[in-house]
Amino acid sequence: MSTDTRDLLRFTTVGSVDDGKSTLVGRILHDTKSILVDTMAAVESVSKARGLTQADLALLTDGLRSEREQGITIDVAYRYFSTAKRSFILNDTPGHVQYTRNMVTGASNADVAVILIDARQGILEQTQRHLTILSLLGMKRILLAVNKMDLVDYSELRFLEIEKAFKDLSEALGIAEFTAIPVCALIGDNVVFESNSMAWYKGPTILDYLESVPVLTADRTEPFRFPVQYVIRPRDDKFHDYRAYAGKVAHGTVKVGDQVIVQPDGRKSTVVAIDGLSGPLEEAVTSQSVALRLSDDIDISRGALISGITNPATVSDLLIANVSILSDHALDAGDRVYFQHGTKVVLAIVESIIGKYDLNSLTPISFNEELQLNDLGVVKIRLSQELPLDRFSDLPKTGSFLLVNQFNGATIAAGMITTDIELEPSI
Repeated sequence: MSTDTRDLLRFTTVGSVDDGKSTLVGRILHDTKSILVDTMAAVESVSKARGLTQADLALLTDGLRSEREQGITIDVAYRYFSTAKRSFILNDTPGHVQYTRNMVTGASNADVAVILIDARQGILEQTQRHLTILSLLGMKRILLAVNKMDLVDYSELRFLEIEKAFKDLSEALGIAEFTAIPVCALIGDNVVFESNSMAWYKGPTILDYLESVPVLTADRTEPFRFPVQYVIRPRDDKFHDYRAYAGKVAHGTVKVGDQVIVQPDGRKSTVVAIDGLSGPLEEAVTSQSVALRLSDDIDISRGALISGITNPATVSDLLIANVSILSDHALDAGDRVYFQHGTKVVLAIVESIIGKYDLNSLTPISFNEELQLNDLGVVKIRLSQELPLDRFSDLPKTGSFLLVNQFNGATIAAGMITTDIELEPSI
């Protein structure tokens, strides 16, 4: 995609505690002049009160009082800014292991993940955990920022060592490619402006990369998926016979005249009109909100999925999925939960906990006990009724779901539908 238009890029920063994520984000905001004068004055005041000789740019994103007191990021901090080439939504996610669930939330909505590694420490267990999560989320754009290069004397050899180790880890997780940049977020080397201390590095700065990386656009070859959010029936004299199905295109493209199938019931019809926000359309693509009108007057309600006729979703009441536990409420075999998939919510039961990911071996291990907060595991789920399902690796939006506590409405886990996984022997 051309970057001469002000297209939008969502990116997230992840890494271990004290790798400098918040400082990096603060540096980007500062050097792109995206900070209000009074905000910068407040940061300088707090920094001075702490006895610092220069502004602590990490305070620009650490908004919670507890974060400022501890000097760590707890919540996901969202910021919006623009340059001459592109608009951005960035989120700075927590690095501490106990806040992994917040990292999952931030990364799940991003186009690009920026992983920070302390040049002194290299790859840590939390780096493995974050990269595993990004792999499970299907992240396609990964930028490795080797930070604090000033503390290793701007060593090219140290940078290449970390880049090689990260490459080996990425390949083991099935991540095809990434871009590595040596930086010093505190000083600003290779963040927005080129470094004068690393003449050996000839690649882009972080901002150069973020301004030029192509945003993944709608794939017109993907199977069409349209979760129905609302049925429009005005029932007045002007629109007496009007019936349309409103929602957002999750995947693929639909055109007037296309044949579709309504799932899970399997009824077929033809799209006779597409109503957009500004009037009639000939087609609708991924992420576009529209209302579809069909040739047949059939009973369709919220939660139904309208799919392409040639490659519909698989209708089933049983699935295996990777899950990330987001709640203090553990997940155990036999638990009854709400299964939220797109616009549909049904009762479900966790038939079994198949495995839990061992982040040292990067594989699932046999595991028969409950999954706790921040665990990554593999589960088998039985639904109370059949639903149209896709594999996450094929179609992420219709291949993902939430498990919700049926008593208090709290989200227990985020899930990604997969095929069966061969486990290692029990240990």
